[in-house]
This record gives sequence, structure tokens and C-alpha cells, in this order.
Amino acid sequence: MLRVTLRHLPSWIQPVSQINNLSAFKRKNITSSLSSGNPDTLPIIEDFSRRHIGPNEKEISEMLDVVGVESVDELIRKTVPADILDEQDLDVSAPMSELELARRVNKLGTKNKLYRNYIGMGYYDSKVPPPIVRNILENPGWYTSYTPYQAEISQGRMESLINYQTMVSDMTGLPISNASLLDEGTAAAEAMAMCYRNQKKKKDTPVFFIDQSVFPQTLGVVETRAKYLGVKVVVDDYKTFDYSTPGLCGVLFQYPNSDGKIVDYSEYIKAAHDNKALATCATDLLALAMIKPPGEYDFDIAFGSAQRFGVPLGFGGPHAAFFSVKKSLQRSIPGRIIGVTKDADDGLAFRLTLQTREQHIKRNKATSNICTAQALLANMAAMYAVYHGAEGLQSIAEKVHQSTRILAEGARRAGHHIEEGAFFDTLKIKIKSEQAYKDALLNAEIRHINIRKFNEPCTIGISLDETVTSEDLDDLLFVLGAPSVSGDNGNWTNLWQQLKPRDGGILRSSFERTSEFLTHPTFNSYRSEHQLTRYIRHLERKDVSLVTSMIPLGSCTMKLNATSELAPVSRPDFANIHPFAPGYQTQGYFEMIKELHDDLCEITGYDAVSFQPNSGAQGEYAGLLAIRAYQHDIGQGHRNICLVPVSAHGTNPASAQMAGLTVITTKTTADGSIDMDDVRAKCDKYSDNLSCIMITYPSTYGVFESGVRALCELIHSHGGQVYLDGANMNAQVGLCKPGHYGADVSHLNLHKTFCIPHGGGGPGVGPIGVKSHLAPFLPGHEVQPPIETTAPGCRPLGQISAAPYGSALILPISWAYIKLMGPHALRNASEVSILNANYMAKRLEAHYKTLFTNSDGLVAHEFILDVRNFPDATHIGVMDIAKRLQDYGFHAPTASWPVGNTMMIEPTESEDKAEMDRYIDALISIRQEIQDIQDGKVDPHDNVVKRAPHTMATVTADTWDRPYSRQQAAFPLPWLTADKKTWPGSARVDDAYGDQNVFCTCPPVEAYSIQDLKQ
Repeated sequence: MLRVTLRHLPSWIQPVSQINNLSAFKRKNITSSLSSGNPDTLPIIEDFSRRHIGPNEKEISEMLDVVGVESVDELIRKTVPADILDEQDLDVSAPMSELELARRVNKLGTKNKLYRNYIGMGYYDSKVPPPIVRNILENPGWYTSYTPYQAEISQGRMESLINYQTMVSDMTGLPISNASLLDEGTAAAEAMAMCYRNQKKKKDTPVFFIDQSVFPQTLGVVETRAKYLGVKVVVDDYKTFDYSTPGLCGVLFQYPNSDGKIVDYSEYIKAAHDNKALATCATDLLALAMIKPPGEYDFDIAFGSAQRFGVPLGFGGPHAAFFSVKKSLQRSIPGRIIGVTKDADDGLAFRLTLQTREQHIKRNKATSNICTAQALLANMAAMYAVYHGAEGLQSIAEKVHQSTRILAEGARRAGHHIEEGAFFDTLKIKIKSEQAYKDALLNAEIRHINIRKFNEPCTIGISLDETVTSEDLDDLLFVLGAPSVSGDNGNWTNLWQQLKPRDGGILRSSFERTSEFLTHPTFNSYRSEHQLTRYIRHLERKDVSLVTSMIPLGSCTMKLNATSELAPVSRPDFANIHPFAPGYQTQGYFEMIKELHDDLCEITGYDAVSFQPNSGAQGEYAGLLAIRAYQHDIGQGHRNICLVPVSAHGTNPASAQMAGLTVITTKTTADGSIDMDDVRAKCDKYSDNLSCIMITYPSTYGVFESGVRALCELIHSHGGQVYLDGANMNAQVGLCKPGHYGADVSHLNLHKTFCIPHGGGGPGVGPIGVKSHLAPFLPGHEVQPPIETTAPGCRPLGQISAAPYGSALILPISWAYIKLMGPHALRNASEVSILNANYMAKRLEAHYKTLFTNSDGLVAHEFILDVRNFPDATHIGVMDIAKRLQDYGFHAPTASWPVGNTMMIEPTESEDKAEMDRYIDALISIRQEIQDIQDGKVDPHDNVVKRAPHTMATVTADTWDRPYSRQQAAFPLPWLTADKKTWPGSARVDDAYGDQNVFCTCPPVEAYSIQDLKQ
């Protein structure tokens, strides 16, 4: 182990140092890590980087031999262009040990003040069931899996997501639901965009009406999105708006609304429909356990947040939004949909269905840039519904509603005014006098209670939730100046007897829900903790995650998500903070966010960062809007041309068209580099209107292009800006800085480079870093402006996400990663990610062609294997290889992207040599199986590759009629033994059948085959 002399230690201990700087590592000069026997030294036993970085020194030496270089330093100099390679150490703090990090997190947590939150506005305290916390939120078997593109090894979480879709469809009364969106504000913007695309009155300027009682943060997101789509947003009173307005494409009502009222919008929905407009509804899932669902009012679209179904507040996120539509709109719905199909054995199976399998593949023809969701949070919400069922949800809803009725009666008896009308959980209270208003605010502070303050004189809002107790109600009555009535330890009976409401509430009113919901057996079978825990475990075992094996998806960076990094997520002083809590209650968050902001600026070379975008695609969109806002500010708002090389990330053109830009594609050369001659020609042609270029670096072809600095200079010379997609930042940290070699703005995928887990398809965080001239134009917020937008001269571009800091609860993960690694290990991680990729490419080059390399035959942190050259007679394509890899226990690389019929592999720095060797051996073994087809040794249509994957049921069946052995099917290599086998959850799924026969809710429990489902 490494030792440091005692005289170098201040006091009694100091933060640990990095064991080695791999840049200086020479394979012929391996330094010993053993004790020197010097009694004047203290062993350093906690070094996080050796937990994060997979290969040890011996393995690094062996891999360098295979690659054919003497040192990591030589490899990096041959890979990264000299004119951008940074020789300086990053100016970030020295690495902490995991113990030191835990103590620092504790100090930051104590700076956040835990008040009881009754602000509402779409965010509510909830009781997160402990078995869901332990078995999903804190379980790497759930949070380290990827988006379920490989359906056969994703059956578990897709079953849970179809539970989510069923829950949403049942609750909203609309038949088609997606598998979640990013947040309620984004869902509203997607609803507006659907209405815009659906409009038939093309000659008129599209108009979208929003009732004035919609949540203000939702309004902010919709207005930003509409501006660049050319949609006019009208905000008015729903009762007075003219629904015959020319160009009206859609209307949006909140139900219950921001003031808490429940309104019957039937008359106005019909008026909108009479003008060929769609009617959309922002709603509340818990309320829908008591009140009529939107589908029964003839709404076309319903959406909202599933946060209060067992997901923490988290200072604003991450939370799963829900989105459901009429069947006529099913092929326009944004996001992902899980559908039911059949597999090769004619059994039921789940898969991503319709066009949502990859919306961004349509590039500038896409209807949305959505490329992720909030799968982990959707699964938590689904399990919350599974655990409680309809009866439990109704009981929770009734408790919340009856508590609100008690509070309303107390407020009225204290002399305050509440408008007549139905409500569920929210009261808008006009306090009787200015002094009483001041007293109420003071009393709230005394009792550590947060309430909403309306922008109206002496008016407050109180929203209750499932956590409220009789003591809480007593304290709220105190806030309102009403007498205490509950007695010792709180007493519901006293409260009810003394403050029995005069009205009858929702029950037995015209708003009461009478239709059934959550009738499927799944929602009626798991009431005990044993039952739920076993069900969660049953689903988990069907899936491949980083717990089972490496997931080398190119451009996805499936690296270690360390337990220490995730620890803050479960802490109440981070998890139970309302996004609109006063700043003095969130100082721990602000301190952490400021440190992360500064570290990311140092790592990227940018001058400012916004954390509001809650996905990579949202970051792209925000970065482009910052460019557009800046150009408008300097009198160049006419610039609307966006150059996008074909090697750029797939969401780039989709985001560009959403930002109102015209996409012009530029070519690449034969070696995969951007064609500079074509870019020059396009720059000359569009110089007066050139807004920007969007590039991915290193490119999605897996190389560091040598001319990136010159490219940036060329774009700038024509008045344009450079958007650099940060999807591949994992190859750059500590090696080069986009802001230093010419980029103006980038988004960063914190769920890739900076260790936030992918969650099976979300959450993600996509902050944008900008140079100083773009800093005044970062995203703002309607309710709580982010600190970076409050300085003099700031002109925020608008609002991107519902919460000021997006998915703030998971920001500590990336903060912790940087603190644990320190400057040298961050650079080492990039170096080893490049070494690992080159090692795998070299070992595979005799079996598969690497499509693109640099002039030295090297790749960046990922590489593309070409499988297009197999003879047609084999009938083998990339998906056949992907399915066969499942039999070896592995998730396939990224398939057919960015080049059709290829595989893009990204091993990351966290995988050790032994795991990579197993993956390589699997690919080599499959190549031999394909060779047997080429050589005519096996039937090209009936062989182990074409019929992959093989389920346990298939392999253990009494009959076996296949022309290969069970051993070859399930255990093709010596290391793949029964005790290590991960079985696919289904045989090969039939994609075409699923798209032609759309079924997106839980299948009947008696349906074991597709024939059963048809019946």
C-alpha cells in the first residue's frame, strides 16, 4: 500500500492522495504498493479511485502491451490532438476518503432546514414505503440498469413500467399512457406541441390557451417551448376566453387548479372541440382517487406529476411525470411506451412500442427530442400503487380531503375568507386583516411550517398531503389564529366534532368518482411487505444491470455508481426539501450546488453552469436557446441555420428544430471525421444566417478529430456559435476542456460522466456550461429564480424545467464523485476509459473490423465494430449478435447507431480486465458461430445465433428439437456456469407484431400466450 511520511500530515490526518498518476506510469517501471517497512510512515488505506477505476497496475501493463504503447501517457498523446491536450492539473479539491465525504455530507445536510411543507403547487410530502426505498431506490439491481432497448433482458422493469402505464390510464380514464416524462412542466409543453402538430387550421397562427389558474412553473415551461415553435400562448380566465379564436389548436386547464378549486370544464371542452382544438388537463393522481377522471369529461390529453405516489420532494426532482391520451392520439404521444407483444415461443412479452423506441432517430423530422424518461421514479410510483391498491389510495385521498375540510372550517371560524366551491387538498385563504396576515406568517415560522404566499394582498395557500397528522392540523390552526382543539397528543375525534365542516365535500357531490380503477390483480395481490418485496425481487431477477455484468453501450457511459455517492439521496435533509422553500432553509443545497458549479466550470473551461435541464436532450435545447437569446440580444436574431454533422449525437437535430432552427447536415470523410471542406462551403453559403454548429466530441464515431479547434474558429469567423454535445465528456475530463478549444456551450450528462445512475431509463441531468457572453441567458424560473440568473444584467432565456434546479436531489451524486476522485484521479479515469476501449478494439480486430480509428489506428473511449460485411447467405445482422450476447449473460453494445448494422462499444474506466476479457471472448465465440454458418456447417435459418436468446424454460423443457445442444445454447463458454448464469426473461420478442397490435396496459392475469390476450 502507498505510504506518506508523518511529517506531511497536518494535525492527525489529511485527505488521501491519489495513489498514482497514470499519465506518468511506465509499464517497465511498476512502482510497488507494498509497505517499505519504514516505521515513520502512515499507511493510506482509503483511496476511492481504486474502487472506481477497474484495472490495477498489472492489468494496465498487460493492456498497454496489447495496444502496443509504452505508457498511458504515450497512448493519450497519440489519441488526443496536441493542440487541445491540457497539461495542467485540474484545480479541484484534493480527494476525500469516503468517511470524510460522509462527514461533509452530514455538515451540508444540517444546513438544510426541515420544515413541514404545505406549499403544494405540484409538490407534496409523501410517505415513501420503506420496502420501496430499500428494494428499488437504494437497490443497484434497479438503478444501474439501462433503457430497455434489449427487451428480453429487461422484462422485469418493463412489467413494472406497464404497471405504471396501467395505473395512469386507470386513474385518468384515458386508454393510452406513456412510461413517464421528465416533469409536469415538460409534460405540459409536450401536450402543447401535440396540439400544435394536430391543428388542421394551417393558415392561421396557432394559438394555445392556458387558464390563468394553472401552476405558474408549468406556464413558464410552456411559454418557453411555444415561443420557438411559433405558437401564440394566451393566458386568461377559462370562463371568458373566446373558444372560437382563429388558429386555436389546444386548451389547458388544471384540475384541481392552482387555487385548489375543482371545476367542471365540460362546457369549455366542448367549445374547444367545436373549433377542432384539443383539450388538455393537468391533474393530480391522488385527487383522481376521489374525483371524476379527465377521460369522463372528454379531455384528449391528461398529464401531471406522479411525485406524491411515494417519491420524495427532493428540492424539485427527479419526479416522474405521467401522460395519457385518447386512442386516436396514440401514435403522436411523446416519450416511451411499453407494449405487450409475443416472443418466439408465442408467449407474452414486453417491449418498447410504436415510434417511441427512439424518437430522435428521426433527427430534424422528430416530433420531440425526448430520449429519456424517469423510469426509476415511475417504478417507485407504480410500486406505491401496487402496495396500496385502489382501496388504500382512496383511504389516503379521503384522509387528505377530510383534513383539508377541517382546516377550511377552522379558517372560516377564525374570520378568514375561502371562496365557495369544491376543493381536494388545497385552500386559498384570504386572511381577514394585514395584521392577521403578518401573524400567520410569523406563526408559521414559529412552528417550522412552509405555506404558499400568493401575489395578492393578505392571501396564503395551504396544501395538505398524506403525512399530515392531527398535531399538524392543530399547528396549522394556530398559524391561522384559530384555537387549539385537538387536546393531548392530537385527537382526530375532537377536531372533527368541534370543526365538522358545513359542506359535504367531494363525497356524494357531482365530482365524486364512481368508476373503478386499479382492478387488475397486480394491484390487489401485494399488500404485505413480504409480498411486495418478493414481487420486486422477482422482477429484478429478470433484468441485466451493472450488478450482473458490464453494459458497454457506446455513448451511454455505464460506469460505476458508487454507494457513497448515492448516500445523500436517502437523507431526509436532502430528500424532504420543497423546491420553493425559502433560501435560508436550503443553504446546504446551495453550498453543494455552488461547489459543483465551480468544479464543472473548471473541468469544462466554461464560465457558468445552469443545472435546470433534467436530461441531456433538455440540456441541448437549453444551450441552443441560450445561443438564440444572445444573438437576439445583439441584433442578430435572424440567424437561424444550424449545421449538424452526420456524426453528431442523434438528439442534436431534434433539439435544433425545437429551438426554431433550420438544420443543415454536413458530411463526414471516409475516416469518420467532419468534412471540413463541406463545412466551409456551408459556412460560406449560409454565413449571414449561420446561428451555430452542433458537434459531438469525441465524435460518435469514436475518434478525437484533429481539427476541432480549427472548426470552432471557422464557425466563429462566420458569426456563429459552437454547441459541443457533452455526451462523450468521459473521454475529456482532465485531458481537454471544450471551453478552452473554442466551444461556446455544452450540456453535460451527469448520468454518464459524473456517475448518476441511469435508473433503467432515467433519471438524468443535463446541465449546460457556457462561456461568459452566454451566461446572462441561462434558464430562469417563474417562481424561484436560480441564483445564477439573479445578477445584474441577466436576461434569462425562459424556463426549461418545472423546478429551478431540475433534478436537484441527485446533484450530490456528481458532487460526491468529484470530491472523492480529486484532480489526478479524474484525469486517470479518462485515460483508463481510453485505454480500455483501445484494448478491447485491439483484441477484437482479428474478428471484427473497427470502423473508424485515427491515423495511429487508435480510438477514443468507444469504438464501432462493423458487422455489415457478413455474407448475405448467413442472414446474420447486428440484432442477432445482440440477442446471442444475452445467452452469454451480457447486454449488447449500442446497436445500429450511429451507423446501421454496427455495434458501438464503450467499456468505461470502471470495468476491470477480467470482465472485459469475458465480453471479448463472448464476441469472439459468436463470431465463430457465425463462421460456422458461413462455412455451411449449420443451417442459416435454424442455428444458435438466429434462435437466441434461450430462456430457462426452453433449455430445461422435456423436449429439445434444435440442431445444437442445450449446452451450446445456454453455457457456450467454460466460465459461464449455472451459478453465474443470468437468464433472459423471454425468448426473442416480435417487434413488428407489437407495433401492429398495440396493447399498453397490464395483460389479463390468465393470459399466458398471445392467443389468450387476443381472446
